Amino acid sequence: MMSVTGKGIDFAGKNLVSGCSSNASFDWYTVRNYAKANSNNSNGCGRGHGRKLVCCKRRSTQCRVSSMKTAQPTVNGGTHAIEGLTTGLNLKGYSEAPISPARFFEAVADDLLILNKNLQSIVGAENPVLMSAAEQIFSAGGKRMRPALVFLVSRATAELLGLKELTVKHRRLAEIIEMIHTASLIHDDVLDESDLRRGKKTVHQMFGTRVAVLAGDFMFAQSSWYLANLENIEVIKLISQVIKDFASGEIKQASSLFDCDVQLDEYLIKSYYKTASLIAASTKGAAIFSGADSSVTEKMYEYGKNLGLSFQVVDDILDFTQSAEQLGKPAGSDLAKGNLTAPVIFALEKEPKLRDIIESEFSEVGSLDEAINLVKSCGGIERAQELAKEKADLAIQSLQCLPQSVFRLALEDMVAYNLQRIA
Repeated sequence: MMSVTGKGIDFAGKNLVSGCSSNASFDWYTVRNYAKANSNNSNGCGRGHGRKLVCCKRRSTQCRVSSMKTAQPTVNGGTHAIEGLTTGLNLKGYSEAPISPARFFEAVADDLLILNKNLQSIVGAENPVLMSAAEQIFSAGGKRMRPALVFLVSRATAELLGLKELTVKHRRLAEIIEMIHTASLIHDDVLDESDLRRGKKTVHQMFGTRVAVLAGDFMFAQSSWYLANLENIEVIKLISQVIKDFASGEIKQASSLFDCDVQLDEYLIKSYYKTASLIAASTKGAAIFSGADSSVTEKMYEYGKNLGLSFQVVDDILDFTQSAEQLGKPAGSDLAKGNLTAPVIFALEKEPKLRDIIESEFSEVGSLDEAINLVKSCGGIERAQELAKEKADLAIQSLQCLPQSVFRLALEDMVAYNLQRIA
């Protein structure tokens, strides 16, 4: 496995941005010049960036950002072109109707019911206080996206190999992934001093910081114990790396607050650590337990990685475009804390005044609102939309190795649903 060094940090076996195999080298040039290449298409602050967003038909397997107005052929032979709006993505050609999470969860609804029952027994068997803390976040509106991905990839790859049913290891992996995700949310809320998550009080607000930290620690430890009992060294290494990545992501974020020189590649690496790493490990681990060969497991890793990055970019866009009621937390909260995300990074290229406001750490009354307006008016949102769509395109391409099935279509739906959140 090849190690890659960038900015003093070693990345073993992870191609975070370029869309190649996870064993390939990191394409630093591509990601460093993404913003530069896109800025050549822009006519200045507050104007459109001159690119047309072309989207394929719903069941085609490729979406692309293109400067052409004509219809583009898809992998499956169909053609359809939708021009992008300067204020959002037009995805009418991507789906016949708006996609709800229920649509892609339906294919694994029974698996998710079993998961919920098992989680209660796994987490709550030893300590009712910790169970109460975990339930606070379990019941806060989470959609179980990560375990659903485990089940969808498990069943899609099982069909590829002629397996009729999921194994116990598939199900345990889904439970481990949800426990790790929940533990990370509990700790994130403590670190970010967040009072609300999805409109409900956070664990440390309900039970205190001490219990919240211990609850997160317990769930990390519990998941590690169950992980070891899977007795698959490849999956153990894969998931163990995720827990390390969480800490690396938090450290990178804490060390770059209010830093207006942060680059897009640094943002994407941090986003990988904090979000995409777990999703990529989920999808690859599921394929491993189906007995898929390395070419398929790597494609599932790429699918999860790029879906995770796309989800993070979309979340960062919504932090600027949705209300506090929709977000379940104050709008612009990341920017207020000095966490500079994709929309801000892009807007900083166009508006020097934004740098001054951020570096002042919003010391003047109304400066945060002014900064948010500058991000919106200087093309930061639109260019971040393109980035989210670019990652979604790579995720869709990675599904080509799977046979057509309701499970593959559900995996495609998940990509489409994510983009529809910013349409």
